[in-house]
Amino acid sequence: MRNIKNLRRWFTIHKWTSLICTLFLLELCVTGLPLVFESEIDAWVNRDVSYAKVPPGTPMTNLDSLVNRSRARYPGRLVSYVFIDDEAPQVIVSLTTSWKEAMKEHSDSTSWISFDAHTGKMLDWSRTPGQQSNDPFIDLMLTLHRSMFLGLGGELFMAVMGLLFLAALVSGVVLYGPFMKKLHFGTVRRDRSRRLKWLDLHNLTGIVVLAWLMVVGITGVMNELSTPLFGIWQMTDVKKMLAPYEGKPVPPPSERSPVQAAYDSVRRVLPEMVVSSVVFPGAPFASPHHYLVWTNGSTPLTSRLFDPVLVDAQTGRVTSVVTMPWYLRTLEICRPLHFGDYGGMPLKILWSLFDLAAIIVLVTGLCLWFARRKSREEWIQKILDREGLVSETAFYDEN
Repeated sequence: MRNIKNLRRWFTIHKWTSLICTLFLLELCVTGLPLVFESEIDAWVNRDVSYAKVPPGTPMTNLDSLVNRSRARYPGRLVSYVFIDDEAPQVIVSLTTSWKEAMKEHSDSTSWISFDAHTGKMLDWSRTPGQQSNDPFIDLMLTLHRSMFLGLGGELFMAVMGLLFLAALVSGVVLYGPFMKKLHFGTVRRDRSRRLKWLDLHNLTGIVVLAWLMVVGITGVMNELSTPLFGIWQMTDVKKMLAPYEGKPVPPPSERSPVQAAYDSVRRVLPEMVVSSVVFPGAPFASPHHYLVWTNGSTPLTSRLFDPVLVDAQTGRVTSVVTMPWYLRTLEICRPLHFGDYGGMPLKILWSLFDLAAIIVLVTGLCLWFARRKSREEWIQKILDREGLVSETAFYDEN
């Protein structure tokens, strides 16, 4: 009797956690599928962009010249960061009208220009206010996947949906054993009712991709918490590091060291690392008195692990190589695991197949709920008809 009560309790947990989060998880699965192939889609969209053919070892063009040309094209705007692409020979300069506007997601104040990394030739630029990149489809999918255009509130909401999803997985595993112990693994009872076939398909697909669903669920929750986690880092570790500079004004552009000097300083101190971006003083999630230079490793594994370096904005010298806290290091590990984009095309194909399997689990779960509800209504109606009574629904329909 106690086991039956426990199973009913777990069934209730599984039913309601699944029902609450299923539609949102379907949206995540649909939008996540193209994000797995983001680099391939980006290459297809930019297939007309021609990069200069240069001998191996050709140095990158001076970053200050690119920054100055960007300021000339968008006068009065602030340069927020310089991004050095590691997948294509290009450098992207991002600008904003103000740091306050830069804090807003998809702000109309942002602009960008991409240059050939070796020749400095302008390749592309933002043609509409607030355009995030030259691939609006990927921008749309990423925003829907991350926050549904609701900013931080949307990110936290999707994190809660992820926790409900994990609860549904755990409760589903608890229920799987007792309900499937009399059947061979992989059994789909095709000769029985449609509802039983949906149930067997739901159980089989769910248990096969269970490990992947757990990994994607946990890493997804971590990714949605990235904004508050970076906020905690700023309010604790970063605040302590910047305490000696408290009260000092942000150095104006005329008093700053060249961007190229900051880049070269980091390359000298960390020759084994790759510089991926240089964030300017005063930008959101950066230091008011330093260039924040983000670096990563050069191997497939370490290329997803980033280490920030603080470079004094006035002297161009490295102030410190920041040690990331455990929760941000965990976040860095979660990002490639979530999208499966660290192992080349074979892993991406595997991730997409798992994604399609997750859609099957979610759709069959909805079908089971609707079928159960329909069968219950039909059963109640049969009893009412047998007793000569009229159901409440039918009464209101007739009147």
